[in-house]
Amino acid sequence: MSAGSDARGEGADPFLAALGERVRRMRARRGMTRKELARAASVSERHLANLEQGVGNASILVLRQIASAFNCVLAELVGDVTTSTPEWLLIRQLLEDRPEQDLQRARQLLAELFDDPDAQRRNKLQQIALIGLRGAGKSTLGRLLAADLGYPFVELSAEIERVAGCGILEIHSLYGPTAYRRYERRALEESLQIYPEMVLATPGGLVSEPGTLNLLLSHCYTIWLRASPEDHMQRVMAQGDFRPMAGNNEAMADLKRILSSREAFYAKADWQCLTSEVTLQDCFAHLREHVREATGLEA
Repeated sequence: MSAGSDARGEGADPFLAALGERVRRMRARRGMTRKELARAASVSERHLANLEQGVGNASILVLRQIASAFNCVLAELVGDVTTSTPEWLLIRQLLEDRPEQDLQRARQLLAELFDDPDAQRRNKLQQIALIGLRGAGKSTLGRLLAADLGYPFVELSAEIERVAGCGILEIHSLYGPTAYRRYERRALEESLQIYPEMVLATPGGLVSEPGTLNLLLSHCYTIWLRASPEDHMQRVMAQGDFRPMAGNNEAMADLKRILSSREAFYAKADWQCLTSEVTLQDCFAHLREHVREATGLEA
């Protein structure tokens, strides 16, 4: 069965089916194949496939029944950071069942409350970050925008390699995805310190780490460069870079799943710019006009 399959076990418990879907979405958000996740988690690929299909170990249903008897969420029973202290539990209760708009406002207020005072005094528009899936145009448009503004253009991938002392593929093969995310966070922190003015092109999977995304959103004016799945695929292939889909016969289905799993995180950007069905010149003109208007520079 392929990594992109949506098959379910016959008669799967709805809770197990939902758990499997969450595992699939988290895997897609990180751009990992099932084989890669199985290797990183030290579990068999077959066991992981069963979990994703909603026929995982039913013992979790017993824990769910016990949590229901306690009138608490499952996380409180098995333990996570929000169960570690009474204050965490009280905060979580305050946020429970709030609409997305209220949660976004709460996150922004907390970010302002706990952020670095020096960062608050900075103008976010001096550090512009482009986010989005590979093939959206971050490097091409980023270089054009940086040249127009007179800012340095920074590829975070290159900064990650500098911090790690080896290439991206080597980081993944030698140290694994968890180490890569640590290098990514450190590279972002250093870039924010080194370049008080910059246009930053970020890796597509950066949004899969909430802590790193929070750092980016609080320090940078973020722009989501959006494109259709077909354009993403075509542009990546034109670059000769097909790593996430290597050996996968359902590349487009996987790409759409990755994009779908990340869209809600990309949508946290300050602004969105569509790069499909528009020429490079027109797209850049639109981007340039918006950024110059936002920064108060004359167009």
